[in-house]
Amino acid sequence: MSEVAIEVTGLRKRFGSTVALDGMSFTVEPGQVTGFVGPNGAGKSTTMRVILGLDAPDAGTALIGGRRYASLPRPLTTIGSLLDAAALQPSRSARNHLLWLAHSQGLGARRVDEVIGQAGLAGAARRKAGGYSLGMRQRLGIAAALLGDPPVLMMDE
Repeated sequence: MSEVAIEVTGLRKRFGSTVALDGMSFTVEPGQVTGFVGPNGAGKSTTMRVILGLDAPDAGTALIGGRRYASLPRPLTTIGSLLDAAALQPSRSARNHLLWLAHSQGLGARRVDEVIGQAGLAGAARRKAGGYSLGMRQRLGIAAALLGDPPVLMMDE
């Protein structure tokens, strides 16, 4: 990881005629807690989606430790994220959801069980995640963000 955790330079993004980002630039240094504040539609979530490679910018760059998200060899060990607590397969148990993510990153079941405990989901880990309350889904999302023990965490709302 470089000395800069996240570096965004000149990001521009449009959705049709709507300008979501117009030259956004900022740097987040290691050890800093940084928050975006602004009204709905200000581009906060779009910025995070571009950093994570979920949306492509029209211009500019977004780097994590000096690299684009797509070029990170095991991204969950570099940056953990929670953008949408509903982003899960509802018929899968929380443990199976996390095992699937862990397997994609070369992580084992032991780490899955650790983050389940950290998130306070041990008693519900084998239940289908679709039946979870919003708070439990958020805790599952936090467990997923912590899975790779990343030095950077990014969370939306």
